[in-house]
Amino acid sequence: DVAPRGPWAAVRRVCPGGSTSAMRPLLAALSLSYLVGAIPTAFLLVKQLKGMDIRTVGSGNVGATNALRAAGLKVGVIVFLLDGLKGWLPAVVLAPFMLRPLTLDVQLAVGLAAVVGHAFPVFLNFRGGKGVATTIGALLGAMPGVTALGLAVWVILFAMWRYVSVGSLGFAVTVPIVQWLTHQTPTQVMLGLAFSILMIARHGANIERLLHGKESRLSLGRDKGSGTSSPR
Repeated sequence: DVAPRGPWAAVRRVCPGGSTSAMRPLLAALSLSYLVGAIPTAFLLVKQLKGMDIRTVGSGNVGATNALRAAGLKVGVIVFLLDGLKGWLPAVVLAPFMLRPLTLDVQLAVGLAAVVGHAFPVFLNFRGGKGVATTIGALLGAMPGVTALGLAVWVILFAMWRYVSVGSLGFAVTVPIVQWLTHQTPTQVMLGLAFSILMIARHGANIERLLHGKESRLSLGRDKGSGTSSPR
């Protein structure tokens, strides 16, 4: 048989069974994980509690920080936890239920699909949040030790500079480096790198503000500006 090449080969490396028939449950799990991630928790909660469209508030992002701006700290925390759950559930519940044997590659793949759903939700015309909370949830479910080290870097960087965006970017850089240092497989490291690239790309505006000294530091009150970034 001729070995598959290109993106299809990458999918087969993640797929536990390796055959075309075995890939069908994986593709179904990826699709369902995307839909779970695409549930716009911030949009729904702010709409229900405040009667406003979160996309018209602050930065317009559908995430925890904008929920905090629109509805207060309590709602912001709830949104952060729910967004994290959107990543954790596919990796810890959905993947074991739909796929056998369960591998780290599979958990990372379905978790990544949930993050893509959060960042580009079909229910909101593909305009979502930055995916940090969903990424943390997915990675905690798939590889808690690596994620804990990434969160430690987040805490240190935030404590030093009080920029949540800097902590999030540090987390994104740390995860694939720790994967490589702990000798995970090339496929697993590439999946971790995909999480990181997506997170960094979604922080493009924050990076630009940091470079120009215009990024806002964390405020637990209602933020009238649009520069504050947090896991969302």
